[in-house]
Amino acid sequence: MGTAEKAFKIDWSSRSKLRGPGEKSLGDLVSRLRDRLAPTAEGVSISYVDDRVMRKYNREHRQINQTTDVLSFPANPEKGAFQHLGDLVISLPTAEKMAKKLGVSRRREVETLIIHGFLHLCGYDHEQDGGEMLALQAELERTLLESDPLPMAVKRGRKPGSKVKQLKDGSRVVVTGRAASALVRREEARKAKPAPKKADKPAKKVAEKPRRAPGRPRKTAEAPAAPRRAPRRKRPPLRSGILG
Repeated sequence: MGTAEKAFKIDWSSRSKLRGPGEKSLGDLVSRLRDRLAPTAEGVSISYVDDRVMRKYNREHRQINQTTDVLSFPANPEKGAFQHLGDLVISLPTAEKMAKKLGVSRRREVETLIIHGFLHLCGYDHEQDGGEMLALQAELERTLLESDPLPMAVKRGRKPGSKVKQLKDGSRVVVTGRAASALVRREEARKAKPAPKKADKPAKKVAEKPRRAPGRPRKTAEAPAAPRRAPRRKRPPLRSGILG
């Protein structure tokens, strides 16, 4: 059996209140993506969720506490042969919002998200490849969908004027309204504040040796006194006679 004739299984699931296009509508697109990008792959999973579930996944895996349009979970991040490419998770409410913003149907937006997520499953990363992935995505939309590519530079899933705030634990959260305005003011004040000048270090003072307090004057050594002669003993007078 040739490589192109390998069986390719697509697992579809939905946990969203909205209804998304299924295998009858998008099965041919996914199969053609597989033939073009990963001809040895044997399967892929595609799940539709709501914003609440997508926000949870985004917070757990990317430390961003907000919803997004599509997340990719590759089975193997390296390029090459794959048995199972991985899982695609698409938020249908966010896709619906973007479709209205761009003036296209929900299905057309989901098609772009599937192409975008499929490229991530194959190892592409538009944040590090200098535009290679987005250029290939635009080409795939033209050839496979016979349509102009949808812009990916549009902010997806965020309200106008919202800002991303980084918390102390390293996670990021989207703030809107007064919180976003306060965050902007703090950033502007921080940029306008001049950098503090480094104070000149004072010259080191050489510690003076403490002076010794005046003590008692030293006594000069005196010459030793001459030794005195002992007085001579007087000899007893001699006696003459004979000892008897």
